[in-house]
Amino acid sequence: MKDYFLRMFGYDLYANNQLLTAIRASNNPEKAVQLMGHLLAAQQRWLRRCKNESDADVIIFPKTEITPFEKVIAQNNSEWVAFLNDLDDAGLNKTITYQTSVGSPFTNTVAECITQVVNHGTHHRAQIGQHLKAAGLATLPQTDFIFYIRQ
Repeated sequence: MKDYFLRMFGYDLYANNQLLTAIRASNNPEKAVQLMGHLLAAQQRWLRRCKNESDADVIIFPKTEITPFEKVIAQNNSEWVAFLNDLDDAGLNKTITYQTSVGSPFTNTVAECITQVVNHGTHHRAQIGQHLKAAGLATLPQTDFIFYIRQ
């Protein structure tokens, strides 16, 4: 299972970089930038939860690009890959308890949280694509998983 998640974070890196190139080519439309910031902040928040670290300082809905996305994308990927490389099956099945941004407590396995991170990214990349089209981008980049594995 760890190999599967490592592959999914390879895909996540690919898709985020593809979309960031399109965002930059479209002169950074505000809503697309905000959604990318949220996607990346959520990755950081979930990693902190999985590592049983405080996530209180992560701004989950940043209004602007606080740190250049190129740097955040690379750093998030590096940190997730390092975290995954240190896990075994028992670590993936470990339960963690955390609080949502509104303070509700939940318990999930690390594997469930990782699945959330990957699916959350796909969801918001689709939204970003719609905002890029509305901003006038004629052709969206290919961010489907199948294009990643065909490389």
